[in-house]
Amino acid sequence: MPDVKKLTVTGLITLLVATLTACGGGDPGEKTLRVGTLSDSKPNAYQENGTFTGFDNELLKAIAAKEGLKLEFVSTDFSALLGQVANGTFDIGSSAISQTDARKKTVDFSAPYNYQALGIEAKETAGITDEKSLAGKRIGVVQGTVSDTWLGSNAPTAQAVRFPNDAAALSALKTGAVDGAVFDQATAEDYAKNNPDAKLKVTKAITTTIPHGFAFRKGNTELIGKVDDGLKKVIADGTWVKVHDRFEPTAPVPAEFKPGQ
Repeated sequence: MPDVKKLTVTGLITLLVATLTACGGGDPGEKTLRVGTLSDSKPNAYQENGTFTGFDNELLKAIAAKEGLKLEFVSTDFSALLGQVANGTFDIGSSAISQTDARKKTVDFSAPYNYQALGIEAKETAGITDEKSLAGKRIGVVQGTVSDTWLGSNAPTAQAVRFPNDAAALSALKTGAVDGAVFDQATAEDYAKNNPDAKLKVTKAITTTIPHGFAFRKGNTELIGKVDDGLKKVIADGTWVKVHDRFEPTAPVPAEFKPGQ
């Protein structure tokens, strides 16, 4: 550490700039960006063979490649993710995050890259068909998600059982600790497909106009601008559709995400 007494004013300014840069400032393209994501939420964000993948994460990788950004993915629980983005633990949040008004008070978002759809899931013998049939039943949701909010608004007499992540909610559903659950639609369909012994069924799909976005610390306009620019590029060259077809082949492609838009 240099002797501060011997530094000129110019030297002090140079030292201050260097110190701030070392503490995380500078061009986002010059550092490795920490991405908070999930390890268990197929097909949007999950870990497979030690690699973070899923629609959201692969789309973000494609965006990063267009913009020359370096990414490091780190697993967390959804209930903690937005707070960790807000306090700078993560530079980006990636996990099918719906852009609600309440969340916009905590973080800023990229341009929309998909839309929220939910699925009510239960065992075939549970007698659950739609939101009306949830009355009085124990229904699993991941805390802080749109599923959690939706359940409170659309089935207020259901007993919400909140979990920190999808894996815990799925386990409770399979063992009968809850009567049903509400997940992202694509996640619910994946669980039904890959857990045949549990005899799970998506009994109702609920589509919304709530957009998904990558989350950022408030005011991080430079990084948001780069991600938005990269998103435009991957939509225009057809990469968005390729990633979508890989992870959500049965879901329709909204017009604004088709090549050439």
